[in-house]
Amino acid sequence: MVVKVEVFTSPSCPYCPMAVELVEEVKKEMPDDLEVEKIDIMSDREKAVEYNLMAVPAIALNGVVKFVGAPTKEELVEALKAELSEQK
Repeated sequence: MVVKVEVFTSPSCPYCPMAVELVEEVKKEMPDDLEVEKIDIMSDREKAVEYNLMAVPAIALNGVVKFVGAPTKEELVEALKAELSEQK
C-alpha cells in the first residue's frame, strides 16, 4: 500500500522549503510507500480551503492533515508507519 503525502506550501513561507526537503528525504528512504504531491496554496486555493488550512507548511497523509508546521523526521516517519499499518 501507498501513503499519499500532500505538502502544502506558499512561496513567501520561510519554513516551507524545509518541510518539502524533509518529505523528499523520507521518500528516498521509503520509495515504494509514498506518493508525494507538493501543493502551492497560492495557485491551488480550493485544496487549501477543502482542508481548512490556515497556515503552512502543512502535511496531509491520505487526505487528513497531520502536521501544521514542519514535523521532525521522527514524527513524520512514525505517522507514515502508522498509516501504512492501518492499511494492512
